[in-house]
Amino acid sequence: MRNGSYRRATALALGVTLLAALPPAATAHAAESAAARTTAEADRTVDAETTDDFATLADAVLTRRTSALLDGSQATRRTAAALPLKGDVHVTSSLARAEDTATDVLRDRRARLAALDEAYTAAETEVDVDEVRVTGDRATAQVTETTMLTYKKIEGEEPPTTGFQAKHELTFAAAPDGTWELTGFTPLDEEGPAAINSVVDTAEDSGPTSAGAAEEPIDEGGEPETDGPAPQETQAGSTQPTVQAQAKVSATASYDYTAMAKYAEKHWKNYNSNYRKFNDVGGDCTNFISQALRAGGWKNNTGWYKSYKNWWYNSSNQTTSWINVNYWASFALHSDRAYNLDNVYKLGIGDILQMDFSGNRSKDHSMITTYKSNGVPYLTYHSTNTYRKSVKSLVAQYPRATYYAFRT
Repeated sequence: MRNGSYRRATALALGVTLLAALPPAATAHAAESAAARTTAEADRTVDAETTDDFATLADAVLTRRTSALLDGSQATRRTAAALPLKGDVHVTSSLARAEDTATDVLRDRRARLAALDEAYTAAETEVDVDEVRVTGDRATAQVTETTMLTYKKIEGEEPPTTGFQAKHELTFAAAPDGTWELTGFTPLDEEGPAAINSVVDTAEDSGPTSAGAAEEPIDEGGEPETDGPAPQETQAGSTQPTVQAQAKVSATASYDYTAMAKYAEKHWKNYNSNYRKFNDVGGDCTNFISQALRAGGWKNNTGWYKSYKNWWYNSSNQTTSWINVNYWASFALHSDRAYNLDNVYKLGIGDILQMDFSGNRSKDHSMITTYKSNGVPYLTYHSTNTYRKSVKSLVAQYPRATYYAFRT
C-alpha cells in the first residue's frame, strides 16, 4: 500500500472513532461533512484550463533545467526564474529545492561539455499533455517534452540544432482551496541514453539496460536452421583522435547514405506509420535504424525469422535481426553489409553506433550517424527520440559504456 493510501486509511479509521464519541446530533453533522468531502473528492475532475496549467508548469520546470545547459544571456535569465510556490497550480517548496539541486547538476554537465568544445546558445521547449488521471485528491499527468537546442559555433561547422523528445509523469496533490501542488516529476523513458537535460548525473551512472530486447516476433512456423557461432564485434575506442579520419570507405558501393540520413532525420520524432512501433516492448531503436538502412538500399534477406543470418520486414512479421540490437550486429557482420571501426569518431554518414551500458557484451542501444563536421559524428535515434546528438556529448554522458561502431 502506498504511503498516501495508508494515511487516508488511518484518517478514516480515526474519523470513525471520533464519531462514536460525539453526541447523536454532532455525529450526524460530522458524518454528513465527511460524506460531503468524500463525494467532492470522488467528483473532482481536471478541466481543460487546469490541464493547460499543468502543461505550463511542466514547461517552466523543463525550460529552467535546459537553461542551465546554455551559454549566454538566455541561460542567466531563465535559470534565475523562480518556480511558482503559489497559485492555482504551483510547486511544493521541497520540489523547488530539488529543482535547484538539479540546476547545479546540469551546470556541471555544461562545464564538462564546454571542456570538449561543445555548447548551446539557445533552447525552445514545448510540452504536450498526453493523459491526465484523477483519483481522489491526487492527479497524475503524463506529458511529452520536445526540446530543440542551438549549437554554439565553436569549430564553425556544427549543425544548427540538436533535439530530443522525453516523456515525464507529474504528480499533483489537491489543496482544500481547490488549487493543485506539483509534488513529483518523474522521467518515463527507460530505453536509450537519457536526454541531455536529464537530472540524473549519467557520468556516474551505467545507464539503462533494457533497450536491446524487443518482444519476440510472431512465430510463423518452420524449423530453425543451425546458425553456428555468431560473428564477434570489435569494441571501438571513444577518445577523439588528433588527426581526423579519412573519407568513408564503404562496405559496398551500392548504398545511398544520404537517403539513410534523410530518412532518419525525417522520422526521428514523426514515426513512419508504414512500420510497427516497438517502444513498449523493449525499445524502437533498432527497428528505426533498420528502416533507415532499407531507405538507403538494404534489401530483404529471406529465411527463418529467428536466424541472425536473415533480415527482413513485412506487414505481419519481421526477423529478430530487424528489431534486436545484438541480432542486428550479427547479421550485419555475417552478411558483410558492415564491418567494425576501431574508433567512434571514424563513423560516417549512414554508419551505426551501438552501446553496451553495463559492459557485459550484450549491447543495449542502436543509433545512426546523420551528420558529421570537423571529425565529429552526430547521431539520430529512437528511444529516447533524438536528433543530431554529438558523439562527444554521448561519451561525456556515458564514459563507462562500451561502444561498437559499424561501417555500412
